[in-house]
Amino acid sequence: MALGKQIAYSAGSFGISLYSQAFATFGFFFYVDHLQASASLIGLGMGIQGVLNAILNPLVGHISDRTHTRFGRRVPYILFGSIPFALAFILIWVPFVHHTSTALFWYFLISVFLYDVMFVLVVLNWTALFPEMYPTLRERAGVSAWRQGMGILGMILGVACPPLLYGAFGWTTMAVLFGAIGLVTLLISLYGIRERPDQQPQGERGVPILQALRLTFVNRSFVPYVVASFFIQFPFVLIPAVMPFFTKYVLHATHGETTILLGTLFITALPFVYVWSAITKRTGARVAMMAAAAIFGVALIPYAFVRTFTAAWIAMVPLGAALAGMLILLDVLISDVIDEDEMRSGARREGMYYGVQGFIIRFGVTLQAIVMAQVFTRTGYVPDRVNQAPQALAGMHAMLSIIPLSSIIIALVALYLYPLHGHRLEGIVQFRAKRDAELAADPPLAAPPFAGRPM
Repeated sequence: MALGKQIAYSAGSFGISLYSQAFATFGFFFYVDHLQASASLIGLGMGIQGVLNAILNPLVGHISDRTHTRFGRRVPYILFGSIPFALAFILIWVPFVHHTSTALFWYFLISVFLYDVMFVLVVLNWTALFPEMYPTLRERAGVSAWRQGMGILGMILGVACPPLLYGAFGWTTMAVLFGAIGLVTLLISLYGIRERPDQQPQGERGVPILQALRLTFVNRSFVPYVVASFFIQFPFVLIPAVMPFFTKYVLHATHGETTILLGTLFITALPFVYVWSAITKRTGARVAMMAAAAIFGVALIPYAFVRTFTAAWIAMVPLGAALAGMLILLDVLISDVIDEDEMRSGARREGMYYGVQGFIIRFGVTLQAIVMAQVFTRTGYVPDRVNQAPQALAGMHAMLSIIPLSSIIIALVALYLYPLHGHRLEGIVQFRAKRDAELAADPPLAAPPFAGRPM
């Protein structure tokens, strides 16, 4: 596929990351510290929302796999869902209820559920196109670097700019601006999308959802992958959510210094996505992922001790370098799992695999909410108190070091057990090459609208 279309498709990652990182980093902070809602109630709301969203992921994935329209099976969800998605994001930040803990709890629960419904409908289908459009390791490593590069730019804007924007213009202005930017990038991504009519899973139409779930979970390659993915992505949601509290109460940083600190993480990661892409092409995805996760784990250790802005800023550099590798490699690994499933079953089931992954990963958000609510409640955190109790500060240190490091160690064990490498992976590569050669010799007769140019 032409480079311009690769970049256009990857642009969607900018808006998706902008939304998800702004919410992950400042959602809890906005309701608990700014609006002064109960931390335990908002934690409960995030837990409930996570469970509901987890159920929604495999359901949407299954429906998406079985969707057949003249626009394709993924495009309609992106095309018609992007505007409601942007509006749902904005709604989170403009609570039009009395600022009591109970009212804010119900508003948070309803608005975030609406946001998550649209997130799953749009993002799952956008993501599921990746292994379909890019079948080889070289293509996947290259396009994943573009995707994550765009995603990191969205993360930079989503985690570094809000302190400046809400400090100067207010939370509502920030939400509207981010909502508009995210919408534009998602619409741009449609230009780079080409659904392959030869990939339509005709044999999947009659498979009930429970059977489709069972077929996914009995895939012995998927289980260690999804365990590793869960414990790698848990720190992704925990660390950004804790960081505003850490910079405010441990480092006593200004809004500008908070922006610098958070921006450093993702600015450092940006060039390293291309470094890790090159490493992946040489070593394979599993080895590269294990190396990135190990470096990330070691880089977390200083956050058990740092108490100055300078020390925290320096410690961000290796953390960002390792983060880049883990970001680009998750999609490469699950793409191999999906290809192995096709080799065995003859059906493409990207939607179900990404849906089940979303089902598992969403419990990471629930776990993050539980961890933060319990730590803040048990350590004596008080909203907006300049000098927090020593136990509260120790809890913030633990949530940036000991807790995510433990998660990374579990992920490394799962990656060690992940079987798609060596001869087993080579068999999948040969299958892909044979399949693509057969398709080139006997191409489908027609492509659906929005198909773009031939690959």
